[in-house]
Amino acid sequence: MHAFDYQRPATLKEAAAFLKKNADARILGGGQSLIPTLKMRLAQTPALVDVNALPELHDVKLEAAVLTVGAGLRHSEVASHKDVLIGIPALARAAAGIGDRQVRNMGTLGGSLANNDPAADYPAVVLGLGATIHTNRRAISADKFFTGLYETALKPGEVITAVEFPLPKRAAYVKFKNPASRFALVGVFVSEGAGHVRVAVTGAGSGGVFRVKDMEKKLGEKFAPEAIAKSKVAADKLSSDLHASAEYRAHLIGVMAQRAVAAAISGK
Repeated sequence: MHAFDYQRPATLKEAAAFLKKNADARILGGGQSLIPTLKMRLAQTPALVDVNALPELHDVKLEAAVLTVGAGLRHSEVASHKDVLIGIPALARAAAGIGDRQVRNMGTLGGSLANNDPAADYPAVVLGLGATIHTNRRAISADKFFTGLYETALKPGEVITAVEFPLPKRAAYVKFKNPASRFALVGVFVSEGAGHVRVAVTGAGSGGVFRVKDMEKKLGEKFAPEAIAKSKVAADKLSSDLHASAEYRAHLIGVMAQRAVAAAISGK
C-alpha cells in the first residue's frame, strides 16, 4: 500500500472543502472495495477522506410517497431499519443478501453506488426503483447515474449524501449468486409503480447495470411471470467470463425476472 494522508472531517461542508482543494483524494465509506485495491497497489491516492462520521449521511425518512436513505447507512442497517422494512421491503431484503456478515456491517449504500461494481446489487435496486441519487451538489436520476463499468456521473469532489426511492406498489429482487463472493452472476430487480414497471439487471451487462424495456412493456400490460416467459435478452450484449457465458447469463435473466415478478406478487 502506498502512503497517503487520512482526513476525518466532522461535517459535510468540511469534507467538500477538502475535496475541492485535493482533486485526487478518495472518499472512504465502508472501504470494502477501496481498501483491498489500495493494499494490492492496484490504485493509489494522496489522501483518504473518511465520511463515516458525517451526521448528514445517516438519516432515513419515510414519507407518503418517498423513502429517503442516507448514503452512510451500512447494508445491515438498510436491511433492518423499520422505515425501510415498512416502505420498501424489497430494498431491505436486497441489502440483507449482500456479501457476508462483515461486508454487510461495513459496506455502505453510497459507497456501493459510487463504486458501481457491475455485479453489485444496489445498482439494480436503484435503477429498478427509478431512484434519485442526491449529492452535495445536485440530484441525479438513476437512469443517468450509471455510465459504464465502475463509472458514474459523479464529478471529482462530489459526495453522495442520500438516495430517494419512490415507493412502489410492489417490488422484488432475485439473484443467482456466485457461491464464493455472493456477487450476482445475474440479479434482476422488478418494480411496479403508478402506471409503470421497471426491470433492472445487474451482473450480466458488458456495460454494467441496465433496464430491459421489452419486459417492462409486457409486464405493464400484465404483471405476471408468464407475461415475460418468451422475452429474450441478446447474448451479444452480455458479459462472458469463467463464471458464466453470455448465453447462460441471457437464460438466467429470463428465469430470474420471472422469479422476481412472482416474488413481488407474493410479497416475499
